Amino acid sequence: MRTRSQSRNSNRQQQQVPPTFVEPFNLVEPIENQAPPVVTMADNRTMAQLLEAPTEGYEDAIVVPEITADNFELKHGLLTLVQNKQFFGHDKEDPHAHIRYFNKITSTMKFPNVPSTSVKLMLFPFSLEGAARIWLEKEPPRSILTWDDLVSKFINKFFPPSKTTNLRNEITRFQQRFDETFYEAWDRFNDLLRACPHHGFSELHQLDTFYNALNSNDQDSLNSAAGVSLSSSTPGISPDVSELKDMVKALLLDKKNQSQAPAPVKAVEESYVTCGGAHSYRNCPTTDGNVYRDNIQEYVS
Repeated sequence: MRTRSQSRNSNRQQQQVPPTFVEPFNLVEPIENQAPPVVTMADNRTMAQLLEAPTEGYEDAIVVPEITADNFELKHGLLTLVQNKQFFGHDKEDPHAHIRYFNKITSTMKFPNVPSTSVKLMLFPFSLEGAARIWLEKEPPRSILTWDDLVSKFINKFFPPSKTTNLRNEITRFQQRFDETFYEAWDRFNDLLRACPHHGFSELHQLDTFYNALNSNDQDSLNSAAGVSLSSSTPGISPDVSELKDMVKALLLDKKNQSQAPAPVKAVEESYVTCGGAHSYRNCPTTDGNVYRDNIQEYVS
């Protein structure tokens, strides 16, 4: 006699049997003409095999074109040169400055029969560290095919549109500080422009913004400097300030031309209403005696 407990254990053991998959019989053909069903297991791998790490999917995101040049290799000194100034992906770092520095370094490297863009694609990962390196490693395999692709993804990642908006606002609202000299303000203003090279402001707009941000004393100094001839040189003035002086002069001239000019005054020909002749009163032959009064009355009537 089976107890209720034994019956439950028997049912539990039956439920723990792994499922099998059996191909159904073809009900159209006779059973004796059909092949025996094939029984397959869901997965016959062991638990240790299931927990093994995959060995595929480790290709780099950057695809470097095949280099056919003989005896080509990147020297250790080149890698060290690139790694001297790495980009970590911090908020205060400027990705545009990093690209400019990287282009400057790689432009000095010339390899026969090797495109410069291929060298850049090979070296750029060594210029990244920290969050920037993690970003590149998380990019899909073989998703970056050209140097332009790499620069575009790098800039968009570490210079999002929100950062562009903030820098544009800083440029627009720029003001000279209370204890800041003209030269310090000029350098700080140019730092903002370099930090956002795609700001979209014209040269005249940049100058107008900087000029209006200065205090009255520096504005007066620039007004005086703008009166100097462009061909003359002012002793002791830096090239940047000299260039600014020329730009200020262009600004002042442009503002002057944009101001509303007075309407031209048409020359008035002498005409005397008494007789209608083209002469003045004292030369009019009809002003003798009472003729003048009569002629006025006749003109009015």
